[in-house]
Amino acid sequence: MKQLAILLSAVALLASGCNTVEKRIEEKSAVFNSLPPEDQQSLREGHVRVGYTEEMAYIALGKPDEVSETTTAEGKITVWTYLEYSQEYVGERHMGYRRQVLVDRKTGRAYVIARPVHASVYRDKVEDALRLEFKDGKITAIEQPATKH
Repeated sequence: MKQLAILLSAVALLASGCNTVEKRIEEKSAVFNSLPPEDQQSLREGHVRVGYTEEMAYIALGKPDEVSETTTAEGKITVWTYLEYSQEYVGERHMGYRRQVLVDRKTGRAYVIARPVHASVYRDKVEDALRLEFKDGKITAIEQPATKH
């Protein structure tokens, strides 16, 4: 049993470590090591700038959730979209009734009552968190949605 727990822990550790900045730096070490220190620090912090390459964006942010391409008169534009996943509280919903038997202590009579059951309901939300436009392999535009209050 102990060996199974150790094996599961190792698998979980490997799975969780596959998408860290350090793993991506290791994966793209030739690109990362060729960069000036200020760009290396920017990538470590998960920041990108106009002019960065696709490889640099990958190091900083990881694999995008969506990739699309558009061809214009000026050439091909590639768009990387990173999504944000969250849940939004919708409210309480009536889910049914719970039967309960009560006994009157004085008379000894049993009563069956039905109490309403309610539960919190949430809706999954998926929103664009960041969009990067690339032309000729370099970032030409960075779009972040306005913050919501």
